Amino acid sequence: MTKRVTILGATGSVGSSTLDLIERAPESFEVVALTANRDVDKLAAAAIRTRARLAVVADESCLAALRDALAGSGVEARAGAEAVCEAARAGVDWTMAAIVGTAGLKPVMAALEAGGTVALANKEALVSAGEVMMAVARAHATTLLPVDSEHNAVFQCLDRTAPKGVRKIILTASGGPFRNTPLEAMRAITPAQAVAHPNWSMGAKISIDSATMMNKGLELIEAFHLFPVDSEQLDILVHAQSVVHSMVEYVDGSVLAQLGTPDMRTPIAYALAWPERMPTPCERLDLAKVGRLDFEAADPVRFPALTLARDALAAGGARPAILNAANEVAVAAFLAGRVAFLEIAAIVADTLARYDPAAPDSLDAVLAIDAEARAYAAERVKDCVL
Repeated sequence: MTKRVTILGATGSVGSSTLDLIERAPESFEVVALTANRDVDKLAAAAIRTRARLAVVADESCLAALRDALAGSGVEARAGAEAVCEAARAGVDWTMAAIVGTAGLKPVMAALEAGGTVALANKEALVSAGEVMMAVARAHATTLLPVDSEHNAVFQCLDRTAPKGVRKIILTASGGPFRNTPLEAMRAITPAQAVAHPNWSMGAKISIDSATMMNKGLELIEAFHLFPVDSEQLDILVHAQSVVHSMVEYVDGSVLAQLGTPDMRTPIAYALAWPERMPTPCERLDLAKVGRLDFEAADPVRFPALTLARDALAAGGARPAILNAANEVAVAAFLAGRVAFLEIAAIVADTLARYDPAAPDSLDAVLAIDAEARAYAAERVKDCVL
């Protein structure tokens, strides 16, 4: 059967990888809608290639350019944040939620409310609004599939019929480009150095999160909402080769791991074809060539973001949303050359110390907390001196 799909964030790295897989099996998929922030040329080209019904650009000022690019193609062009949410509500079989940052929260919520299957690549949805999002998914019987390589690996290894048999979920971390960099040397790290991930090809923001290991902290919070375990059952293990993508340890001592080459098309394909599997062009894993697999404990002293995230998860309420918002502000300031690398975690810690609202009970409440936390973090950024 042909699967009707929508891709939210079609021009980013995850969206582009999703399109690559879909275009390799055009008989299996019907593209209904594609959205982007403002990359008109890439969005229009993808919509025309896949014969999408609808292309939506979030930036309303880009609508005229999008209409021009789609002229004569038969693809409808729309623009604006609400139009993106309407595309998410299209009622398709499968939606890829790959809009980066808090901008993706409302579209993710709209997709969850529409039912069907939502493949989640937007970390912020469960980090900032996990309780709210999961309640909506349950209410609408929506199937939520994780796309992050670590959570997708856990999903593949987890026996969901017997959660009491799970002792621990172990998320692996590459350690980023500064896994062995002395703390003192980390003070002078530049944005160019920080975005140069040794294994994965990712956008700038997530590359910085990998460099600070905040991404692993955010993934702990995601895993807590995705899987039937307590926060104490979540662990992190540094694995620089990025071959083992995560593991599940069971009470009998068995440990199941998902292995593969570091290519996001593997977890995307698993979510796209689930409960079946589909071929991918990914490089095949040659364990004889790899030779050995190395693991080490994460260093919370050089990577304080891990402790900040664990504490936010343990406290619950608004803390994860504040953590995420402050981190986004701090990372943007670092990329802009306004703060030093080690200031990223310090800005997040300061924001958490100064702002402690009540737990949010709706998406609007989450967004209000996010906005206020960003204001606190922005003030802290002003105090930084390079």
